[in-house]
Amino acid sequence: MPEIPLSAVQLRDSLRSGELSAREATAHFLARIAERNPLLGAFVTVTAEQAMADAGAADVRYARFRSGPGKGATDPAGGAAESLPLLHGMPLGFKDLTDVAGVVTTHGSAALDHKPAPADGALTALLKAAGVISLGKTQVPEFGLTAYSENRIAPPSRNPHAPSRSSGGSSGGSAAAVAAGLLPFAPGTDGGGSIRIPAAACGLVGLKPGRGQVPAGESSSDPAGLVVAGPLARTAADAALLMDALVPSLKTSYLEAVRIEPRPLRIGLTLDSPWSAMFPFTPEPEALEALRTGRDMLEHAGHAVTEAAIRYDNRYPDAFTTAWTAAVGTARISPQREALLAPLTRTFRRRAQQRSASKLNESLAFLRRFQRDTTVQYGAWDLMLMPALAQTPRPVGWFTGATHGDERWPAAAWAGDADDDYRRQCEFAPWSSMVNVCGLPAITIPVYWTGGQPAHGLPMGIQLVGPAGSELLLLQVAAQLGF
Repeated sequence: MPEIPLSAVQLRDSLRSGELSAREATAHFLARIAERNPLLGAFVTVTAEQAMADAGAADVRYARFRSGPGKGATDPAGGAAESLPLLHGMPLGFKDLTDVAGVVTTHGSAALDHKPAPADGALTALLKAAGVISLGKTQVPEFGLTAYSENRIAPPSRNPHAPSRSSGGSSGGSAAAVAAGLLPFAPGTDGGGSIRIPAAACGLVGLKPGRGQVPAGESSSDPAGLVVAGPLARTAADAALLMDALVPSLKTSYLEAVRIEPRPLRIGLTLDSPWSAMFPFTPEPEALEALRTGRDMLEHAGHAVTEAAIRYDNRYPDAFTTAWTAAVGTARISPQREALLAPLTRTFRRRAQQRSASKLNESLAFLRRFQRDTTVQYGAWDLMLMPALAQTPRPVGWFTGATHGDERWPAAAWAGDADDDYRRQCEFAPWSSMVNVCGLPAITIPVYWTGGQPAHGLPMGIQLVGPAGSELLLLQVAAQLGF
């Protein structure tokens, strides 16, 4: 088999030129999954047979394009390649919250009946139309609720850089797969940090687009409009390529523009968090060192970084939690199966069901005011800078109090304290959810390793938050910093 390129962009080029076939690329990544997934738990379901069949069909289409009128077989950069879908033959995996036709969507829950999805979800349909080959479903927390990807239906998703550590959540399986080379890149969804948290934990570039930028990633059961789809990738260019597929109507190509140097920017640095009033926290030294490293890199690139004091309303934690957990209260779960829910899910489901409609409406109204107030404050700078995480990637089982349980499957030993679990998550990732409430784009960039390099430590990163429509700018800055 020909050598598989390291980057998603290079793989895309090899597939479009004919240097690699879709079957060769798919077989390579399936072999990687077979080798490493038993340790990492990144994939819950692998659809190898269907993937190879789909790859074969992609190769047939490619041969037909190459042999068509005016398509010279010796001209890989000519009309044939341009007639192919943007991501022709690119292997991909989907979070197990996203429907893929004919494949079970577990939502990470033992309380649901696990039946094959009758049709592709909107995100899957969009990316399949762009030419991707689905290899299967990746691990998620139950209903995507948590910052770690552990549940009661499959082994936890582990961090490729330290398998005793979590890969984050809720796109934890996808992040682990990309970081371990089981996928070239992957789509994630982010409603409170679910792209950026696992990207930071696994040393990836993770982009959360702004509200409405990727309609295929939105959820009808999301009253606050928190959830959006975006890329998990090893480089800014790879993330830009996936954004071109996620936003096909955009006239400017992210990939073509990502290497353009951004103008000098005014960047506000802050450690302020809307969670501090409820859950006071102290960032670990590694988080602060990552922030210092990021600041130095940005200033060296010509940007002006100044301290920024951001004022947040103390009512934010209660309002966000009300909106974030509203959907789990309405999930269709039979009473006799509710005991199969994880302790956190069961607790927040009960509380959501006990809330009045007026309480939810009050919370949503508060979050709209919070959005306006926070966006005005951020507007004093071109971008906002903060750590991506307040702590290094946590051990598997740490959030649930099950660190000393079954090391292969610690969810079996969950202590069951939902409030302590939630507090730990908010202290771990205190700069994530408010970006979703504000509907703003944000990117995490892995600027620091605790051991000095990837082979000897854990990744730590920075988060940059931009104004509406700044997705390309954020990718340009990440590329400018060498990512």
